[in-house]
Amino acid sequence: MSLNGKAAVVTGGASGIGQATAEALARAGAHVFIGDISEEGGTAVASAITKAGGKADFVRLDVTDQASIDDFSRKVLASGANVDIVANVAGWGRTEPFVQNDPDFWRKLIDLNLMGPIAVTRAFLDGMMERKSGKIVFVASDAGRVGSLGETVYSGAKGGVIAFGKSLAREMARYNITVNSVCPGPTDTPLMAKVPDNFREAFIRATPLRRLGQPSEVADAVLFFSTDQSSYVTGQVLSVSGGLTMAG
Repeated sequence: MSLNGKAAVVTGGASGIGQATAEALARAGAHVFIGDISEEGGTAVASAITKAGGKADFVRLDVTDQASIDDFSRKVLASGANVDIVANVAGWGRTEPFVQNDPDFWRKLIDLNLMGPIAVTRAFLDGMMERKSGKIVFVASDAGRVGSLGETVYSGAKGGVIAFGKSLAREMARYNITVNSVCPGPTDTPLMAKVPDNFREAFIRATPLRRLGQPSEVADAVLFFSTDQSSYVTGQVLSVSGGLTMAG
């Protein structure tokens, strides 16, 4: 799958699934613009990609801050890149019973997991519409498809991303812009490392393949939706969960 000559934005690219996505797109030939709140991590990932022969730049991005999103998009577009791919990977959550949440926690989850991807997508849509070409990929979660114990508001935010992507796919089809979502199940990321052991073990027991997913396995699905191999696929949701959830 080739992305030679393409430019891609990857949010949350400093670690975990975002890092794996940036690496996968770069290996396929894309010039990757990594957006993340972690300057140290994002710079390190971009540097590693460049040393491996790929093309990558880091631009600081806080997806919960509209001013940061505006600054990020200005810098990316000022480089002369025509952004062909937007991979919304940045996300965050914490396992905690809903009745123990406070409203500030709700807002953080919604701003980061729902409003952020909406705003980042909007920042790059005009160019795609003008060129009548583009790929938008959301990394949502199986929590947004079927719910998840201890992740109730997170599930709601990710469900919102899935619904937003489906609706946007209908609006953007006339411009030859495809919009799809990848839904990871429990994945071996820095975020998963913070989940209590009993929850993590329960996830593994409930997964037919009896293991956590790897970030690279999710990135492969994002790569598919970013290439011409998926040119006739839009508005779809692909679960990468080791069989934890299965569509009927």
